[in-house]
Amino acid sequence: MITNDTSATDAAATDDLASLLEALKALANPVRLQVLQWLREPERNFPVEPAVTDPRAVGVCVSHIQAKSGLAQSTVSAYMAVLERAGLVRSTRVGKWTHYRRDEERIAALVEELRSAVGGDARLADGLL
Repeated sequence: MITNDTSATDAAATDDLASLLEALKALANPVRLQVLQWLREPERNFPVEPAVTDPRAVGVCVSHIQAKSGLAQSTVSAYMAVLERAGLVRSTRVGKWTHYRRDEERIAALVEELRSAVGGDARLADGLL
């Protein structure tokens, strides 16, 4: 009996492509991309409350993201959920508040996936994210 291992390889490639597309869709919204850029340097872009949380380790409170963006809390929460599903941010609950931080490993992997998927120099993507 001959087995076909290409179906497993094709499925893995399809999963990788789906993951890449989900991240690209999340980044296609200019506000979500802007929030991800702000979170790159949380100390520079948001009020820092070291007694409450470390913005690098725990993240930035969603209320600070909402205030900076000027959007409704529900919109910001929906945008952050999209970024989290795409693996670009991680959330942490601190009391009743949710804090978000970038997932730098996933972002680096995304840049590498883009590099392999489209070829060429992905330094532009490094600068955007």
